[in-house]
Amino acid sequence: MENTQEYLGEPGSPDYKLHTELTIGDYFRNQVAIDPDHEFVVYPDRDLRWSYKDFDERTDNLARGLLAIGLEPGDHLGVWARNIPDWLTFMYATAKIGVVLVTMNPVYKIHELDYVLKKSDMKALCIIDAYRDVDYIKIIRELIPESEKCQRGHLDAPEFPYLKNLIYMGPEKHRGFYSVPELLLLGEHVQEEALEEARTKFDNNDVAMMQYTSGTTGFPKGVMLTHRNILNNGFYIGDRQDLTPEDRIVLPVPFFHCFGCVLGVLAALTHRSTMVIVEDFSPLMVLQAVHKERATALYGVPTMFIAELNHPLFDTFDFSHMRTGIMAGSPCPPETMKEVIDRMHATELTICYGLTETSPVFIQTSTDDTFDHKCYTIGRKHDAVQVRVINPATGEDCDFGEPGELCCRGYNVMKGYYNMPEETAKVLDKDGYLHSGDLGILDPDGYYRVTGRIKDMIIRGGENIYPLEVENFYLSMPGVLDVQVVGIPDEKYGEIVGAFVRTRPGFTLTEEEVRDYGIERMGRYKVPKHVFFIDEFPMTPSGKIQKFKLREMAKEMLGIDTSVFEKK
Repeated sequence: MENTQEYLGEPGSPDYKLHTELTIGDYFRNQVAIDPDHEFVVYPDRDLRWSYKDFDERTDNLARGLLAIGLEPGDHLGVWARNIPDWLTFMYATAKIGVVLVTMNPVYKIHELDYVLKKSDMKALCIIDAYRDVDYIKIIRELIPESEKCQRGHLDAPEFPYLKNLIYMGPEKHRGFYSVPELLLLGEHVQEEALEEARTKFDNNDVAMMQYTSGTTGFPKGVMLTHRNILNNGFYIGDRQDLTPEDRIVLPVPFFHCFGCVLGVLAALTHRSTMVIVEDFSPLMVLQAVHKERATALYGVPTMFIAELNHPLFDTFDFSHMRTGIMAGSPCPPETMKEVIDRMHATELTICYGLTETSPVFIQTSTDDTFDHKCYTIGRKHDAVQVRVINPATGEDCDFGEPGELCCRGYNVMKGYYNMPEETAKVLDKDGYLHSGDLGILDPDGYYRVTGRIKDMIIRGGENIYPLEVENFYLSMPGVLDVQVVGIPDEKYGEIVGAFVRTRPGFTLTEEEVRDYGIERMGRYKVPKHVFFIDEFPMTPSGKIQKFKLREMAKEMLGIDTSVFEKK
């Protein structure tokens, strides 16, 4: 879709004219009107296909059903499920009536569910039966025993005073739960005027979605994202990929995370593209989806692409129609990028950088960027935002090539953490800049490079070591498939370098070989003192590598007393 609006004002300022000032629901209605029969949602494994018109009718019906059970603009509704079709239905139905969608990690267990239910003031909770080793129904019954005895829609649980509705995302009936078919049936008996009235009670500056951060470094916080935040961000993300209605995007990334619901769902919406959904990541399912649906774009974190490229059946699938997509979540190994371009034909693949708190993307490569820009940078800033690289010690802007904290200001910055003003103040400064916690550099051509997390930076005897630099170096070593570098507590130096290495199939490496390769080619203080070989990295469901777990693994394997050497 061509953006014909004129840009006015300074990027990052309130008067900057964005792609749209509509709500998600109103924007969707406009897209439906342009081409109602165009495919919007495809689930190849279910043989389910919804056109824009089909999806509009289903979400309108569900929205009326939610109104019928007492949900109102401003209420919070949680979705706890994998990427099933009705995850999307609830996303759009809530957006159409101003209800805030609370996205929940599908691998949550009872402790995490308890935390989010209490912190989010959730009025309704939608669940599936189970996911992997998590039995949702069993957890609900244990955490909320009142659910077994209550009439649906009238839950009264003293531990969760806001929670009134439980919804099962399927046709089965469970005591105390509405089913989706029941809500759709209720919706058929609610007048269209009820939807229209709900639309008058919110606008695009109201919160559309609340995403709980992964909690890899602390308790999760509810990031409040508005219609204006995420709808415009979806447009600019899709624009960098040159998306059009002809594009078919394979999405194996989770909807509960911005990667799925903004980079994927809203980028597709704003360019009237088609989404091809893989419900739960499987390299074979992704390959089949690309082949069967003649996909032009593919999303994933580097480990997903690596798994797909190394699947034994890879060469039996057709990738000739592939063009673009997104690789994000962690740095792209150059060898992986080369294979994605050569073997997947994704010559216009883009790299994204951002945070949940920034809706999420504010830096991205373009389809015509060079191979080196795709591998060694995160691209240039989006036009509609301001980005600074700030010296954490002085607060001053860094010179070109000087590492500092990446900070962003603009339409995309969150409204704040829900009911956590003090936590919000820690990351949003008085000038409106969101502090990322990531170290990066800017070059004279406007390209940014991430050098690591501020908290991940290793200080070895006064020397600053950026793990990403060491990781990128070792990706050039024959036999290395992937590598993660962490700081390990040390009595003499404070910290030393440790590396966790995944080897390529058919290769065998030793710790001595890895160390020698580094000693010959870079400063010795950067060379890993300890090398650990590992089959898989510990990861969040959104594909982020949990370095804190790697540090704990290293300390345990080396028998380090954490009470003495804990990193401050």
